[in-house]
Amino acid sequence: MRKRLFIVFLVPLAAVLLLLGGAYGWTASRSVQQSFYTQQVGDIGTFVTSARQALLSGSAEVLDGELRRYHELYGTRVTVVDRSGRPWSPQQGDAPVLDDATANKVQLALSGRRSDLPEPVLLPWQFSEQSLVEPIFDQGDVIGAVVMSASVEAPRAEIVRQWVLLGIVSVIAIGIGLLVVLGLARWVLKPVHRVDEAMEAIQRGDMEARIADDTGPPELHRMILLFNRMAEEIERVVSRQQEFALNASHELRNPLSALLLRVESLATGLDRGWDGEVEATREEGRRMTRILDTLLSFARGADPAPLQDPIDLAALAERRVAAWRDAAAAKGVALVLRVEGPVRSRTDETIAESALDAVIDNAVKFSPAGAEIEVTAARAETGCELSVRDHGPGIPEEELAHATDRHWRSDLTRAIPGTGLGLAIATDLLATVDAAVRVEAADGGGLRVVLVLPAAEVR
Repeated sequence: MRKRLFIVFLVPLAAVLLLLGGAYGWTASRSVQQSFYTQQVGDIGTFVTSARQALLSGSAEVLDGELRRYHELYGTRVTVVDRSGRPWSPQQGDAPVLDDATANKVQLALSGRRSDLPEPVLLPWQFSEQSLVEPIFDQGDVIGAVVMSASVEAPRAEIVRQWVLLGIVSVIAIGIGLLVVLGLARWVLKPVHRVDEAMEAIQRGDMEARIADDTGPPELHRMILLFNRMAEEIERVVSRQQEFALNASHELRNPLSALLLRVESLATGLDRGWDGEVEATREEGRRMTRILDTLLSFARGADPAPLQDPIDLAALAERRVAAWRDAAAAKGVALVLRVEGPVRSRTDETIAESALDAVIDNAVKFSPAGAEIEVTAARAETGCELSVRDHGPGIPEEELAHATDRHWRSDLTRAIPGTGLGLAIATDLLATVDAAVRVEAADGGGLRVVLVLPAAEVR
């Protein structure tokens, strides 16, 4: 935004300076040249009068003295030629040979025509030395001509001085413009930077971050006020959510503990044939306890780093398939586990279990009676994969990208009860351990959901 402000303010300023500077430079150059030529015309007119008298009297002494002093004073050479075009005074015999342009002007003057003044030029180096030639008349007849060749070093230096002065003024004006725009940009963007800093602080968990109401221009005060109100509302909502999570996780621990105690009591009255079922129930209880502990830690704002220990995904998938087999059987759905070689991943076991549970739950929910759900654990080029393939209605190709959105439901499955949170929860859980969810349309119908997890290093 600062760059755009510089462009918006400085480009018009530079354009105005260029326009005004060009006009001033042209005017200054033209003025210096006109002043120079005006002086030359006045001087050559004086010498025309003196040369006429000298030519008529036949004496060149007085004229030669004037020309010599004028040359010593101004560095300008003046030559008087007769009707033949040759220097008239013997003392001017050392006069330089006239160039073609000057010779043409002399012939034009001897024919009775006055030469035009040179056209003004813009650039100093274009201002070159040019001779002025004036005819000498006596009663309407041309008796000679005066040739004046003046040095243009002085007027050229004056033009350069004017241009340098113009450049210095332009640089100063642009510098002042830069300072003004920089100050204006800082003043305008200050509240924007404050908003950015406050949002970053809120993202880090500092819910008390606010912005001073008097920051920046008055037009942005309303934005700051609305942002502060929004931050207060977010703080209130987050606080309520944390309180709810704390209360829910705390309150759920009591009935869970009571349930585990009841399981232990019931286990004492059962024979050895029920040991497997009792142990499975205990494991589910312990897993629920781990989930509640994690929820409690997040609710307290501790944001614990997930444990990244090597785990056996094949054993994890076997446990979860066994836990879901009865629920699937109640719907007439069969769960089949396939393991392709050793599959070890460095990830959080609780998160991986919860994500797989969410996917299996979806598959059981949308599979018709008599269908089969295939759960596969395998190694892949990108890491380890836990995939769940069902034979339900599936999702059209164009809708697959929305499958992990919260509360999204396909038109094909709206009649089936659900919240549309299963895949979204799995995606959010895996994102905390650098893992991901991939949703694919399965060959022959149905859906294939793949949990992509980082592989553990094999030693």
